[in-house]
Amino acid sequence: MATKRRKLSNPLALAVMVLLTERSMHPYEIAQTLRRRGKDASLKINYGSLYTVVQNLEKHGFVEVAEVQRQGNRPERTLYGITDAGREEATEWLSDLLAVPAQEYPIFEAALSLMGVLHPDEVARLLAERLNMLEVRAASLRGGMEKLYETLPRLFLIESEFKLHMIDAEAAWVRGFLAEVTAGTFPGVKEWRTFNETGEVPEEYRNLEDGDVERP
Repeated sequence: MATKRRKLSNPLALAVMVLLTERSMHPYEIAQTLRRRGKDASLKINYGSLYTVVQNLEKHGFVEVAEVQRQGNRPERTLYGITDAGREEATEWLSDLLAVPAQEYPIFEAALSLMGVLHPDEVARLLAERLNMLEVRAASLRGGMEKLYETLPRLFLIESEFKLHMIDAEAAWVRGFLAEVTAGTFPGVKEWRTFNETGEVPEEYRNLEDGDVERP
């Protein structure tokens, strides 16, 4: 099942609509609330882009001006509320994202697909560096979550839990692959070394260019 093409694709727009289901807010308050709840770890949030997102949501009828506040000599503050169309859009969009795996293009995956141009020893050094950083990041996130679990329901930390799981999974894979490269047990590592040390493309690699290879 493919996801529906939406009028807006920025995940920040979805976050705004979800937040406005609680109550009407002005853009600055929306940004502060998202940051206070730690959503800036999953979403790129800055006031300028958020204001543009709110304007686009209003343009498509997903949010509307709920109130204009004026206090003394302070500038007016426009509060936005979600519309019925916005509630429907947020529900459908979120349901799609949860149910349908999207084809994404992680930069690490791209780097792995091109790493053959580097010597296996250099790749091993770089991956060892990456592994160390992943372990530090996981430890830091795990420690922060343990404290947050004391005051917040697990529901509000579930994305951090998923992130930690993904970091642990990546670290486990890198650790295993690194062990294979270091021990010389990775299939084709001899040809990989030869290519980087002599510049000569192994026969096995040249043969791959003669026909189509189906990728998973």
